[in-house]
Amino acid sequence: MEPVRAIKPLIRVAALSGSLRKYSFSTGLLRAAIDLTKESVPGIEIEYIDISLLPLLNTDLEIDGTYPPVIESFRQKILEADSILFACPEYNYSVSAPLKNALDWASRAPNVWANKPAAVISTGGDCGGGRSQYHLRQIGVFLDLHFINKPEFTLNAFQPPQKFDEEGNLVDEAAKERLKQVLVSLQAFTLRLQGK
Repeated sequence: MEPVRAIKPLIRVAALSGSLRKYSFSTGLLRAAIDLTKESVPGIEIEYIDISLLPLLNTDLEIDGTYPPVIESFRQKILEADSILFACPEYNYSVSAPLKNALDWASRAPNVWANKPAAVISTGGDCGGGRSQYHLRQIGVFLDLHFINKPEFTLNAFQPPQKFDEEGNLVDEAAKERLKQVLVSLQAFTLRLQGK
């Protein structure tokens, strides 16, 4: 007789990359996270949310409490998610303009970020995007996002061994293992906040 294992409830994660570049390392981290959930982190379903189609925030586009269809669709995906995974590139010590734009659209009344558990991962040069993570966490305070504190995930993309292939896919096994730990932590934190 096989032992009975408790099945964790499925949590739905909305994943956003702050980089729009075709072979973005940030987006590569999200692809790796999606693969990890299929291979070794049961109970998580990650949906990549493309923010490249969002117009720049312009409140003139808000008419009688509604938004353009592309914004309504984006906001609905955030609302339906149990938690959020941000891949946050660093630009001038801060978050990228596309990511800030997405944050702003979803924060318009009613704020669909409110009370969502979240995690942030980043890659880049010296600090691996760490400064942008701290700025995103600061923004998240006002948006009522609840970030996991540990483990932190920053990755210097340019230090040996090779971290990404020519198409921006994560190839470093140690980094994948660290990313897996972020997903496990986000899953546990989400379930805890949901009271499960």
